[in-house]
Amino acid sequence: MSSALGTPGCAKIQPFEFKVLEVCLEHTCKCMESETLALEKEAYPALDELATRVSTRNLEHVRQIKSRLVELLARVQKLRDDIERLLDDDADMCEMYLTRKLAFQGVNESLGRVESDKQAPADHDQEREEEHHSDESESGHESSANVKPDIQELEMLLEAYFVQVDGTLNKLCHLRDYVDDTEVYIEMMLDEQQNRLLQTGVMLTTATVVVTAGIVVVSLFGMNIHIDLMKDPETPEMARIKNMKFWETTWGTVAGCAAIYFLLIYAGKKSKYLK
Repeated sequence: MSSALGTPGCAKIQPFEFKVLEVCLEHTCKCMESETLALEKEAYPALDELATRVSTRNLEHVRQIKSRLVELLARVQKLRDDIERLLDDDADMCEMYLTRKLAFQGVNESLGRVESDKQAPADHDQEREEEHHSDESESGHESSANVKPDIQELEMLLEAYFVQVDGTLNKLCHLRDYVDDTEVYIEMMLDEQQNRLLQTGVMLTTATVVVTAGIVVVSLFGMNIHIDLMKDPETPEMARIKNMKFWETTWGTVAGCAAIYFLLIYAGKKSKYLK
């Protein structure tokens, strides 16, 4: 941004302190704007990548970006608040006219020396004292009126850079909101994955219980006891019947375990513990 106070056709020259102030504000605003643009170019792709694939590397990258964002946002907010405070306080802006204050101080000192020379003669009558006091009060009023300068040019300068800083602050706030939204989305996605893992664990635990029940049945039939089913078949017909009963028992046990498993899953879904 070039000079914010006047155009090339203006004959009015900026005070030196305003030139210095404008150079400082311009350099600061350009640095903050460049840092903001660089941060935006790096942050948005990183956040989109994190939303697509959550990994340790992506989380660490986003954490570093957020740290830089918080630091830069604090600096821009501080500069904006300082400029706004100056714009709201006319007395502080008057105090910033250093060149005029110095010139008026020199004028007042010269007027004081002239008045002291006038007071040197010893014969002062009452009439001249009154005139002197009236002249002195008039000059004091004129000098006090001149000491309070017009703050319009400084106000225009500060307002111009206030708008620029406020635009940078809005960009950073939008980026911060995007980071917060991404964090909320990542938390929701991680909660969903955690819920899926918990459901999978419940289903596996249920299957383990059912299989254990089947193992109990097998263990009962594997006990070394004397029953007709454990006797050796004497005829082929008895062997066929024994073989048929074996498979009936086996498939009955498997079917019973499966039925118990699906019954438990149905109960879990009906109670909304499972989806």
